[in-house]
Amino acid sequence: MELIVQKREIFGKKVKSLRERDFIPAELYGHGFENIHLSVPAKNFSRVFKEAGASAIIKLKVESDKEKDEYNVLINNFQRSPLTNEISHIDFYSVRMDEKITAAIPLEFINESPAVKEKIGILIKAMHEIEIEALPADLPHHIEVDIGNLSDIGMSIRVKDLKINKGVKLLVDRETVVAVINEIAKEEEIVAPISVEEVKVEGEEKKKEKEEKKEE
Repeated sequence: MELIVQKREIFGKKVKSLRERDFIPAELYGHGFENIHLSVPAKNFSRVFKEAGASAIIKLKVESDKEKDEYNVLINNFQRSPLTNEISHIDFYSVRMDEKITAAIPLEFINESPAVKEKIGILIKAMHEIEIEALPADLPHHIEVDIGNLSDIGMSIRVKDLKINKGVKLLVDRETVVAVINEIAKEEEIVAPISVEEVKVEGEEKKKEKEEKKEE
């Protein structure tokens, strides 16, 4: 996947004018060079981000007046506007293809648990992403979690049960629970409300008990 961007010469409050023209201010950083300020076409970024997510390598083509440089990058971070929920800033991280990196890979739960389907249990997802180490080219877009065999209360899937591609190292304890079937909580017994008359009688009885104790 490729994304063409431009070097940015607008900073501070002036970046508002970029967003009004459907550009997103961004930063490119990495080992061995200074940060590069960028302007990213919002429409093109949305398309690439939908396909790549935060774990796929993107070929970033940076255009300037004199040249066009290319970088292999990850979408390291992004911010959204609290008002519009649109992406308002992006951080790209330049990677070397011959150096391993760590990344948080999203988990994708597939199939249907028989326990949930038959309404004898509820699926608890204990993890939604997992940290790994791999060469950039080996980074998976996601890792599948097959819950199709969870047929009874207490059954679980642990990290060691996940199918991991060659060249990918998990950085999480292999015994860590990814998902588990719990028993469906039983409805609490409904307690009948106490009437005013009952409260009054109860109060009078306690008052009578106190008077009897005084007489003793």
